[in-house]
Amino acid sequence: MKFLKVFAIVCIATLTMTACKTEAKKTKTEVKEEVIAQNPQKVAFNISGMTCEIGCAKTIQSKLSKKAGINSAKVIFKDSIALVEYNANAISKEDITTFVDGITGGGMYKTKNAKSVANFEEATK
Repeated sequence: MKFLKVFAIVCIATLTMTACKTEAKKTKTEVKEEVIAQNPQKVAFNISGMTCEIGCAKTIQSKLSKKAGINSAKVIFKDSIALVEYNANAISKEDITTFVDGITGGGMYKTKNAKSVANFEEATK
């Protein structure tokens, strides 16, 4: 009987400590999200050095989409244009173009004419 009481107390204590740790992690995540407030911006730029739609354009689009601070990215091979929606409080326009320039490591892609835009139609003019 005494063993059962001790076992129950240990289980309750373990459960309580585990629940407190989980709650603390949630609070830290919420604080990080509040620190980096959203400041949505769009930038369009030309990319030279792309040789194919599936290998180059899709790779650039995929890597941009996974980059922290970038909300979405679209790369159009036939126009050699990228349109990126990003959080200006988390990443800069210059950081994005530098990231694209360094995707292959060999300097295969070069960005130029980066400009802020309101929509995609404005970027393709």
